[in-house]
Amino acid sequence: MSVSGADNQVGLQSLSLPDLSGVVPTSTEARAKRRIAALEEELENMRQERGIKQRKTTYYVAQGRAIRRMVVLYTSLEDLVAKNNHRYEEGSPEDNTTEQDHLQCGYIVLTQVLPWLHAKLGQLDIDECQDMMKQLKRGADAARGDDTSTLKDLIASWLDDKQMRGFVRDICGNLLCPSEVKAGIRDRTVDYIVLENSWPLFLYEKYMVNYGNLKQGLFKSKILVQAFKAIFTSPSSTREADGDGDGADILENNRHAQRQLNQAKVKTCVASIINMRKVTPRSIAYVVCQVRFALSNISSWCTIDGDFDYEGFWNNVVDFFEDVPGPVTQCRVNQLLEW
Repeated sequence: MSVSGADNQVGLQSLSLPDLSGVVPTSTEARAKRRIAALEEELENMRQERGIKQRKTTYYVAQGRAIRRMVVLYTSLEDLVAKNNHRYEEGSPEDNTTEQDHLQCGYIVLTQVLPWLHAKLGQLDIDECQDMMKQLKRGADAARGDDTSTLKDLIASWLDDKQMRGFVRDICGNLLCPSEVKAGIRDRTVDYIVLENSWPLFLYEKYMVNYGNLKQGLFKSKILVQAFKAIFTSPSSTREADGDGDGADILENNRHAQRQLNQAKVKTCVASIINMRKVTPRSIAYVVCQVRFALSNISSWCTIDGDFDYEGFWNNVVDFFEDVPGPVTQCRVNQLLEW
């Protein structure tokens, strides 16, 4: 090779660029270990996310168990939220219907029973809101189903009438009859349609009606107090109900009994779990509908039983306590709630 050729080769070598890719040789084993570590970290993150979602689901389901018992028995949560949004956007016109007012009142009670819900609705996206509503409804319906099953058996044992229910039975039939008329309904000798606008006998103290004053003794029956205790405290507490004025102390008596156990572990009652501190109009309406269903001969929960509308019946009970015509009636209602 000539001198000039050698010089050119040296020049080319001096001009060649170094490897700028930054790649550092590694072994196959090291790369596999790092990949496994990354996959394990990803899997752990997925487990944590699944755990968080499961805890949220459990929380929403548990919170939902208060809805049917304390807020609304039939109305959907979506309808309550939609009505509140609509009224906020459109204002509160004077020509609102009774149904619209029921929905708005229902939303107000809902935010009182679940104080966190209103803010949460504004924080979540649409899919998250729908999932939350689904889980709340799941808890609400499960609680109602549990109470229905419990009362069907309990009321049958209280009345010693386990074989048949409905108007054809002596005991259940008498209790289901409207307060203003009874003769002829059970044996179908009169053409009378039992509707939700009448107060049945099972609501009255000692199951007797003063026809001169149909409000006397209303919502003071023994079976109503027993059912309230069975749902909100415990089935065993129903043995203490005598129907003679202990209704006001149902929740306080239960708390007192728990304190007397001197730190002994006991099952927390439903009232404590759902943070219910007093008897409310809607909790009474819930129990009334549950008792009426337990006395009837229908086997699955429904809104309509023949000509009887349970949703309308529930609204009538709520209106009796919440939609009072004046201060005198309000005073009587307050006394009844404190009874």
